[in-house]
Amino acid sequence: MLLKTNNLKFTINLKHLLLIGILLLFTKVSTAQEIIEEETAETITPTETIEAALEEAKTINDSVSFTPLKVDGVAAVVGDYIILESDVDKQLLQLKAQGISTADITHCQMFGKLLEDKLYAHHAIQDSIVVSDAEIRSYVDQQIQAFLQQTNGSIDEILKVYNKPDEKSLREEMFEINKSGKLSSEMQKKIIDEIEITPDEVRQFFNKIPENERPEFGTELKVAQIVIEPKVSDLEKEKIVNELKGFKADVLDNGASFRSKVVLYSDDKASIRSGGKYTLNRKEPRMVKEFRENAFSLQEGEISDPFESEFGYHIVYLEKIRGQEYDVSHILLIPDVTNQAIDDAKEELNKIRERIVSGDISFADAARESSEEKETKGDGGQLINPATQDYNFELTKMDPELYGQIQDLKDDEVSNVLTDQDRTGKIKFKLLTVSDRVDGHEADYARDYLKIKELALNEKRLKEIEKWQNEKIMDTYIKVSDDHRECDFSSNWLKQ
Repeated sequence: MLLKTNNLKFTINLKHLLLIGILLLFTKVSTAQEIIEEETAETITPTETIEAALEEAKTINDSVSFTPLKVDGVAAVVGDYIILESDVDKQLLQLKAQGISTADITHCQMFGKLLEDKLYAHHAIQDSIVVSDAEIRSYVDQQIQAFLQQTNGSIDEILKVYNKPDEKSLREEMFEINKSGKLSSEMQKKIIDEIEITPDEVRQFFNKIPENERPEFGTELKVAQIVIEPKVSDLEKEKIVNELKGFKADVLDNGASFRSKVVLYSDDKASIRSGGKYTLNRKEPRMVKEFRENAFSLQEGEISDPFESEFGYHIVYLEKIRGQEYDVSHILLIPDVTNQAIDDAKEELNKIRERIVSGDISFADAARESSEEKETKGDGGQLINPATQDYNFELTKMDPELYGQIQDLKDDEVSNVLTDQDRTGKIKFKLLTVSDRVDGHEADYARDYLKIKELALNEKRLKEIEKWQNEKIMDTYIKVSDDHRECDFSSNWLKQ
C-alpha cells in the first residue's frame, strides 16, 4: 500500500512525539532492539530529574564527540505519523526527566518503542478515539510550569533547550507531542480494557512458575495519619474576602486588568505566568468541586464572588465558553496564620498523641474524631496507596518522603508531631502510625493471591497487545529508513 500525498503532509504537521522536544543533532550508533519494559525509577526528586534532563540536553548539544546527523531526517513512517532522527534522543531525555534510568537502553531499543507508540496513535485515530484538547492543554500548562520552577521562571532558558523562538511555538509543539502520547495510551487501554482473568487461570499461571523462580514480594505495611491545620482567624478571613471583592470591583467598574491582578497578588504561583488561566471541561472533574461549581455558574465576562476551597479563597473570571470547555482565570489568596495559631495546632495534636499513647483512645478513633483531612478520617486515617488503590504499601516502592517519616516506627508506634506543607505552602501538622507489617517473602499462593492475580492478568494483557501489534503491523503502511534497518527488532517492523 502506497502512502498518499495528503497523509505525508499530515505527518509533517504531527512530526514530534515526545514530551521533551529538545532538538538534537547528534546520536550514537546502536545495534540491538527489543520491546522495552518499564524501567524502575531511581530514587530521585522531580526537581533533580528535570534539572538533570535540562543539563544533559545542553551537554549533548554542546558536544563535539558525536557523529552529526541530518536535522529532522525521517527515520520511519508509521501510518499517518513520522519519526524523526532526533526523536530517539528526545525520548531518552524524557525518560531521564521522569527519573527512569536510561543507562541500559540502546538507540535501537528506543527507536522500536517509538514505532510502537506511533502504531498505537495511528490506529487510535482510525478507531475514532477522541482525546480532550482541554486536557492536553492542561498537561502542557503543568509541564511548562514544572520547567519554569526549575529555571527560576525563565522561559528563555526553556526556549533555548527546546530550540524554539517563542512560547507560542513551544506550546504548539508540546500540544502535538502530548496529544500523540495520549492517543497512544488510550489505544492501549482499549486493547486490554475488557480482558479478565479467572481464578483457574491464576492458579495455572502460578503453578507453571518453577519454585526457584517464584517472585519475591517486599515488606508491606499500612500507614495511617491524623492531620491538624492551624486555624485562620475570622478577622483574617474577612480581610481576604474584602480584598478579593475589591479586585472584582476594580476590574468591572474601573476597567482594571484581571491578568495584572493575578500577576501582582495571586498565591497560585504555578499559574501566574499564564495569567491564572485554566481550561475546564464539564466531563472531566480535574479541579476541586468549589472551583468547578463557581466557574460553570458564570457567563462569559463574569467574575464570581469570593469563595473558599481547600487551597484558600478565590475569585474566578470566565473568559470564554467553547462547547464543553471553559477558559477561566482565577486569583487565589491564602490567609495568613498567626504564630499563636501554629502553636495551638501543634499543642492540640500533642494532646491527641498523649491520649493515644496512654491507651485512652485508639489511633483510628482519634482520627475519626479529630483529623481534619476529610479524605482519610472516615477510614480511621488509613492512607490509600495511589499505585494499588488499597491500604498496603510496599516499602521499596513507597514515596521517599513518606518512607523517611515512617522508616523508624515500630508497629502501632505513634510518631512525634510532624510538620507538613501542601503544594500551596499551607502548613499542617500530622501524626503517623504503621500497622499490619508483612516481611518480605517468596510468593505464596494463598497469602499473595491478589498480587499473583495481577501478575497473571498483566501477562494475559501483554499477550493480547502482542497479538494486536503483530496484526496491525501487517495492515499498516510502515517504512523504516536504511539507517535503522540493521536494528534487531523483536517485532516485525521490516515485514520480512
